[in-house]
Amino acid sequence: MIQLQGAGKRFGHKLLFEDCDWLITPRERTGLVGGNGTGKSTLLKILCGIETLDYGSVSFTKGMSIGYLPQDGLTLSGRTVFAEAMTVFDQLRQMEKELEELHHSLGELDPTSPEYAAAAERAHHIDSEFRNRDGYAIEAQVGTVLDGLGFRKEDWERRTEEFSGGWQMRLALAKLLLEKPSLLLLDEPTNHLDLEARNWLESYLTNYPGAYLLISHDRYFLDVTVNRTVEIWNKRVQFYSGNYDSYLRQKTERRDQLTASYRNQRERIEQLEAFINRFRAQATKAKQVQSRIKELDKIERIEIPPEEQTIHFKFPQPKPSGRIVAEFKDVSKSYGQKFVFGDASFVIERGDRVALVGVNGAGKSTMIKLLAGAEPLTSGSYTLGHNVIPDYFAQDQYKELDTGARLLDDLSESAPRHSQTQLRSLLGCFLFSEDDVFKKIGVLSGGERNRYALARMLLAPSNFLLLDEPTNHLDMRAKDVLLEALKEYNGTVVFVSHDRYFIDNLATRVFEIQEGHVHVFPGNYEDYLWRKAGGPEAMLVEVSTAAPTEQASAAAVKKEKPRVNPMKAQKMRGRLQELELRVAELESGIQQYEAALGDFKSADETMRLTVELTARRSELEARVAEWEELSAELETAD
Repeated sequence: MIQLQGAGKRFGHKLLFEDCDWLITPRERTGLVGGNGTGKSTLLKILCGIETLDYGSVSFTKGMSIGYLPQDGLTLSGRTVFAEAMTVFDQLRQMEKELEELHHSLGELDPTSPEYAAAAERAHHIDSEFRNRDGYAIEAQVGTVLDGLGFRKEDWERRTEEFSGGWQMRLALAKLLLEKPSLLLLDEPTNHLDLEARNWLESYLTNYPGAYLLISHDRYFLDVTVNRTVEIWNKRVQFYSGNYDSYLRQKTERRDQLTASYRNQRERIEQLEAFINRFRAQATKAKQVQSRIKELDKIERIEIPPEEQTIHFKFPQPKPSGRIVAEFKDVSKSYGQKFVFGDASFVIERGDRVALVGVNGAGKSTMIKLLAGAEPLTSGSYTLGHNVIPDYFAQDQYKELDTGARLLDDLSESAPRHSQTQLRSLLGCFLFSEDDVFKKIGVLSGGERNRYALARMLLAPSNFLLLDEPTNHLDMRAKDVLLEALKEYNGTVVFVSHDRYFIDNLATRVFEIQEGHVHVFPGNYEDYLWRKAGGPEAMLVEVSTAAPTEQASAAAVKKEKPRVNPMKAQKMRGRLQELELRVAELESGIQQYEAALGDFKSADETMRLTVELTARRSELEARVAEWEELSAELETAD
């Protein structure tokens, strides 16, 4: 559909990428990844015609349609939500109107007249096309997409200008999905979606009839929606087959192979240079010296791209609290006539990492505020445990910062024991690099300030962290730093996040807020989904009726042997198939190298074959071990 040839782009004096050759096919399912500022969003804008190339060319298939969703900035007004979504089908609705007029005319015309025959033929043609384009189900399509993206039915008749920027972007996404262009270009489509809407979008994209190319900082979302990964790195566009997990493995393997080739090449270059330097002055060796000089000149030097910096930052541990950190007894919360939840009773213990989940508006942020003491209870009681010091990170935490202070100065004041290098490394992790660290907090955007506020909190954490959407505005690298910090943290965490990977790797318990009730599920988000999909009812503890003995029972469940849920099992089976194919390839390749070694050609060729054979034998051993481990885990799960 789209072909890039020798494509390159600059941003001012900075080269983003060059020499990109890429054919985008009608069934493209691609994730575009790369560091902040590498040119991912720019590449999407080039593909949809907003930006132009500085080098090379781009060509499009005639008649193809492209739909583009930017990260933010779209606003809609003048219609209700449902009417705005229905504008996608204006052409179909015009056809429907013409069809009604034709049917009316047919009722008035003489059936024997030429006008009647012409009107009947036109009506038949329009009706056939209308049916083929599923025109009689457009209202149902709109309702399905709006519901999937989190719009409640009572919101469908509200004016679009009444909604926040995030909901405006959801509506823009809904319109794109209903249009079904040949190619969808989605820049961070999950930014404004809660978990339920993300799960729905994953399922929708799996069955999407066209192609799509998307940018996302949500690993899980990429894993389940793409089968090809394109990375912009080191000013080049690299292509990998498979999802994000597969890309990470392949990238490691590629770098290992490149490093081995670089090492072998360096050894050969050193041998050639040593021979040339040793015998350059001897006339009897002139011919051999010239031969090696020519060989040296022909070698295309392998370059090892610079390593992406990995941040290892040790965060200070807080003073320990008592075993019981927080306890709710029959807690209810309402805002006037609006009931949020009621009769909630639970205990949070030291070391718990609790994820709060539920649809948008269910009361997750309200629960965090109650635990932080930022909101009063409507009824019931809330008790903090011995030596518990809560620290609350709100979605608008940036409002608490000193806008006149510079980032580095403010951070140094908060953490005087850390060196400037350590602090700059931490700020770099949270996307503040080079001269950005000297900016005043007041000039940052809301998202940038929240990122900074999160980094600042991690430098001096309390023993009870209450985090409302800490992963918003973070890229994958910053999320990894935050995740590792919280996994090593020995205090207690209650958090809200819409990032599946983050929840799965951090949560030890899941509190679901649904229709005014709070339920507790042991384990992470995958365990929660498995139980929701039909796991034993005994695994579920309803907080509003949970007695202490039931709490102990729920804790005991956590110690049971972990189960593999169906989604994870499916991914494992797919990986097994990949491994079986790779093992067969490696075994065949080893046989070929062994046969080649039996036919001596030169010492250099023998050395090359030996290196390659050793590498393949090592990889074969690793792949077989991984296959055996996965097979055993699947057998246990089944």
